[in-house]
Amino acid sequence: MSKFGFVLMTLLVGFAAAMPGAAQQAGQDNLTVELVAETDSPAAGSEVTIAFVATPDPGWHGYWKNPGDAGLDTRLDWKLPAGLTAGELRYPVPTRLLISGIMNYVYKGSYTQLATLKIPAGLATGTALPITVRADYLVCTDEVCVPETENLAIRLTVGDGVISGERRARFDAWRRVFPKPLGSEAKFSIADGVARIAIPYPASAAISDETYFYPLTTGALNYAAPQKVTRDGDLLVIETKAGGTPQRIEGVLAVGAGQGFSVTAVSGAVAVAATGEAGIDWSAALIAFGGALLGGLILNVMPCVFPILSLKALSLAKSGASEGQARGEALAYTAGVVLVVLALGGLMLGLRAGGASVGWAFQLTDPRVILLLLLLVLGIALNLAGLFEMMTPRFAGRLASGGSGGAFMTGALAAFIATPCTGPFMGAALGAALVLPWYVAILIFLGLGLGLALPFLLLGFVPALRRMLPKPGAWMDTFRKILSVPMFLTAIALAWVLGGLTGVNGMALGLTLALALAVVLWVLGRRQVRGAGNGAAWAVAVLVTAAGVWLVSGIEKPAAAAATAAKGAEPFSETRLAALRAEGRPVFAYFTADWCVTCKVNEKTAIETDAVASAFKDGNVAVLVGDWTDGDPALGRFIEQHNRAGVPLYLWYPKGGEPRVLPQVLTQGMLTALPGG
Repeated sequence: MSKFGFVLMTLLVGFAAAMPGAAQQAGQDNLTVELVAETDSPAAGSEVTIAFVATPDPGWHGYWKNPGDAGLDTRLDWKLPAGLTAGELRYPVPTRLLISGIMNYVYKGSYTQLATLKIPAGLATGTALPITVRADYLVCTDEVCVPETENLAIRLTVGDGVISGERRARFDAWRRVFPKPLGSEAKFSIADGVARIAIPYPASAAISDETYFYPLTTGALNYAAPQKVTRDGDLLVIETKAGGTPQRIEGVLAVGAGQGFSVTAVSGAVAVAATGEAGIDWSAALIAFGGALLGGLILNVMPCVFPILSLKALSLAKSGASEGQARGEALAYTAGVVLVVLALGGLMLGLRAGGASVGWAFQLTDPRVILLLLLLVLGIALNLAGLFEMMTPRFAGRLASGGSGGAFMTGALAAFIATPCTGPFMGAALGAALVLPWYVAILIFLGLGLGLALPFLLLGFVPALRRMLPKPGAWMDTFRKILSVPMFLTAIALAWVLGGLTGVNGMALGLTLALALAVVLWVLGRRQVRGAGNGAAWAVAVLVTAAGVWLVSGIEKPAAAAATAAKGAEPFSETRLAALRAEGRPVFAYFTADWCVTCKVNEKTAIETDAVASAFKDGNVAVLVGDWTDGDPALGRFIEQHNRAGVPLYLWYPKGGEPRVLPQVLTQGMLTALPGG
């Protein structure tokens, strides 16, 4: 049951409880309950089973212990003689009722719940045992729900404990539809938002088409999601969408006609069942593909990608390439982009399949990758600024100096450098990729790569677009130096990210290595001016980079290092979030990382502004910030629960309302309107 549903139903039942007379009014008694004891004369020191025989009116239904997305279970308030104790109420195997996408676990028609009373020893025969119990429950039709109350009473007498034949047969019939203990422990695993529960069940035992796993552990599974049931020898594998990350899952496996088994599953390895196409929402997959395509296209205007695209486009115009050459370079550039994006996406899916909680740009949580990017971007910036020319060694010259080989390398470089960036449409698309089968996820990554390559692809295949480019001239050298500015800014940003991951020592090391590389490239440039060739400069540059990667890997992040956050913000934790919501405070929770460019832009232009701080203060809004810079797996799991593959993620929890996922691009006005919205 959702939190909102629980609160609503609790209030309704509480209201009914405060007005017991009203609960018995004519027209509200839509479900009657009869109290029956298995024996009216239980022996002292024994147990007696009490049955609650519920009979809803036609068209009405009652609820299982876990009611599903809505509803309420039965609440009992016993009044027992001294010494008697009552056990937990037990439920028979339920059925399902799906209304407008909301899953209910219910009983249609008459059903019986059981409870056990313990009779203390030492009571004299003939001792009266007056028992009363108040039952609060919810009874519904498909359109309306009514909380009702029954005040029930039964009088037992201590005796010989004999059970009559008629009463035994009646209880035996009721017990037949109760879940039996399975006796063997099941296992479950959760990966990519999909839960797989492997339940020991003999291959020779029959199951019906209605086989279904009813979860008792609240929030463990997505109740409304379809369940796929497959057999693997003596295992029954239930596959469905996960609802959280539980430590264990309890529930009932229904195998047909009211027959079921109590199941307790613990975390463990569960083989992936063969997947079919029937369970794939292809319309959602196509929407995610479109979002990834559009998101990749937008990446081209990011400061780290735009200079590379511009230079490649101008070099195409300058070279006066033929139609065939232009198309060849466009296809090679596209191949470089797509292959890198697919490789990163495939690696991410592989790591997740292995149990790691990683998202897009997962590699940026590693300081070695950040340092490598820093030195790479610095080299590009110095090249654009004219410090040296990109004259590669002979062994690589044929591949990267120009033509299709150079276009391929340029595309691969653009895709790799673009990974710190995200933008509109990308978050939802990549989040969908995590919950879809791997081959559909790869299709979405393909869309991202095609979107990133699309501008250059169009230039190669549409001559009219190439003719719109400015004519080659001296201005190109000036433009090239201007383009070095955003690349230098990108290098500064990466140095800052490195500091966030490794502290001041790591940032100092990174800057020192950057200076060393700049000196090597300056020497290279001087040699090129004199016509002395590259010499050993490239080898020294590689040596500096390798030494830096090795050195930075030994630096640990200081404990005090933390993300910059809005004023008054607290570190995010699910416990703190629950506490703030219990206090009745609205909460704005955002998830960021030092390497996320979009996150930092939103923080500087919207979240950390005085206007937003004032609006949040006036509205008593609590702010929680989750720093995902180092890829914390707990935060990763929480982010996944909101169908996101990474940051940024912005959540708004209004006072007493359901949480809302905000867009990935925020404005100051959007945030200031939240407290009053």
